[in-house]
Amino acid sequence: MGNPRLLTGTHLMQGQQACAEGALAAGCNLFAGYPISPATEIAEAMARRLPQAGGIYLQGADELDSLTIVIGSVWGGYKSMTATSGNGICLMQENIGYAAMTETPCVIVDMMRAGPGTGIATKSAQGDIYQVRYGSNGDYSIIALAPESPQEMFDLTVEAFNLSEEYRVPTFILGDEILSNLREKVVIPAEVKTTPRRKPTEKPSESYKSWAVPPGEWVPPMPAFGQGYHLAVSSFARTPEGAPSQSYEVQRDIVNRLWNKVEANAGKLTRVEDGFLEDAEVLVVGFGSVARSVKSAVRQARANGLKVGFSRLIGIWPFPDQYIARVGKNVKKIIVAEMNMGSVSREVQRCMGSDTDVILSSKPGVAMHTPVEILDQIRKVM
Repeated sequence: MGNPRLLTGTHLMQGQQACAEGALAAGCNLFAGYPISPATEIAEAMARRLPQAGGIYLQGADELDSLTIVIGSVWGGYKSMTATSGNGICLMQENIGYAAMTETPCVIVDMMRAGPGTGIATKSAQGDIYQVRYGSNGDYSIIALAPESPQEMFDLTVEAFNLSEEYRVPTFILGDEILSNLREKVVIPAEVKTTPRRKPTEKPSESYKSWAVPPGEWVPPMPAFGQGYHLAVSSFARTPEGAPSQSYEVQRDIVNRLWNKVEANAGKLTRVEDGFLEDAEVLVVGFGSVARSVKSAVRQARANGLKVGFSRLIGIWPFPDQYIARVGKNVKKIIVAEMNMGSVSREVQRCMGSDTDVILSSKPGVAMHTPVEILDQIRKVM
């Protein structure tokens, strides 16, 4: 039998609704959020669907409160998610750092809009790339996925939950206003593969070490409150027993693990779609909704005999350094199309060094790149 939580079959859905259905399919049983365009419809869908699936919907007092509820519920045994936009991410930064330090698996959906500040609530942008990665204090790593369609809003929300559980890390969905309100066909299968939370194998005892990592691994198992285990969940540097510590060795080991449990697995976490790279002299890079225009422009260029290929970055963080270096070395120039002032372009240039010409095709929000604009840019550099 199929999963009764799933709205299975083929549907015409907005990206936001598809995200909510993906969360349910992944086993999400608690959502906490605060209304904010262009993410409000995710909260509305979860408010309607979660009780039907036996879950809990809560509206926080604000975005910081919403992520606080999510973190607390995860330590109570729930799979939890919140959704917001860029200025809501600003308010969440304290708790993003807390979740990273306490290794709390959770999913944070950021439907990006034009900024900075309040910006334009109903217009799109891709300006939160660095904010989700480096917004909180200290050294840690996160995972961020960038869908390009309502179908991927479903698929990647499921994957975000699975990755958050595997790596015990806050995991982001980086959508945008265009994708929020885009309606397309979404196919929801009867069965969806999910990653269960890894529990301790030993029974509760006074000697249990809640932050001890098994030899050769990066991620400790995670008990929940109420299961009998001694748990001290604070964002202080701590010993394996959970006691606060000011030791250099303790700090070194924690930060090294918080960083490398993701960064050392960057190759495994690389998610890309590419095409026409066999003979490409120019590579066009895009992500999210802009990648749709990138792929259309590249196909038109190929039809006109231009040797150009595309790379769509699905996994933004950890950044796919090795992939970019590998495909970039075979081309003369790289164009990066993004609705910001060059976040991904700078990462691509970092990967390629000074020997490769990386050209930014920038729009700071509101109007997305059209295929014609990108095609014109391709022609200029060929």
